[in-house]
Amino acid sequence: MADQNSTEAIIMAAISTLSPSRISDLSHSIAALFHCHRRRLFSLLSSPTIFSFALQHLQTISLHKKSLLIAHYLLLNLSVLNHFVKNSTAAPPYSATGMKLRDLDAVLLLLLLCELHQHEPEALESPPSFWRGVLCNYMADTMLKLTSFGASNGEVLIQFIEKVAKCRNFVNVMGGENGGSDEGKDGREVAASVAAVVALPSVEVSSGGRECVICKEEMIKGRDVCELPCSHLFHWMCILPWLKKRHTCPCCRCRLPTADVLAEIDRLLEDLVKIGGGGGGLYGECSCT
Repeated sequence: MADQNSTEAIIMAAISTLSPSRISDLSHSIAALFHCHRRRLFSLLSSPTIFSFALQHLQTISLHKKSLLIAHYLLLNLSVLNHFVKNSTAAPPYSATGMKLRDLDAVLLLLLLCELHQHEPEALESPPSFWRGVLCNYMADTMLKLTSFGASNGEVLIQFIEKVAKCRNFVNVMGGENGGSDEGKDGREVAASVAAVVALPSVEVSSGGRECVICKEEMIKGRDVCELPCSHLFHWMCILPWLKKRHTCPCCRCRLPTADVLAEIDRLLEDLVKIGGGGGGLYGECSCT
């Protein structure tokens, strides 16, 4: 798993591959997303009832679940960035990367509490019943940050990179590291997501003699087989059971999307490493590139 400095380096290298117009589009998209979240945070702090529910939710969940909340928030932001570095048109589909409102409230409050504790550790020594007022005062002093009108593209991107790196660091510290492996935190193998498997194309074998590495049998010319994003081919009856247990290609370990949030964060960061030209760095070079 990446530490904060390496995460910043990965993101900066990927952003450096964008054209000036795409950097501008990315900056506007990030500012709009964080402006939306900032407005939700203001709504949360202005309502004693909503604030009470969000704080109670945070106080009743485990440290691991708090880590997963931040991981989901991190994944949302990485998904926006990956969209811009991989695509040349349109804005990212926010609905596809959104969070449930209850979870969004909880993670925004959690991140704000962590930020306040970092800058003013003594502020949270007061009873929780006073925290809403303390947070309102802190927000009033910092409300001109990321979402302020007139901020330059560079300022927005710097704020974004810092926020993503901090979230990554929080996930590592609060939830423990999984070592960047293809397994879940508890040692289970991570399956490819259903949506990713359904989207896999079926292609016709153009020439005989090619072998399916799973069953070791020849793929017959003219028959339909499954093609993974790395272009490796497999019998459908062979690859489907494989992907129910693993989200990597049997040949080159190229990763498919997964429903496991920590594995998906690793996959997106790995993609950014390759895009930024750091194939031999933190995650190593994928043999399918």
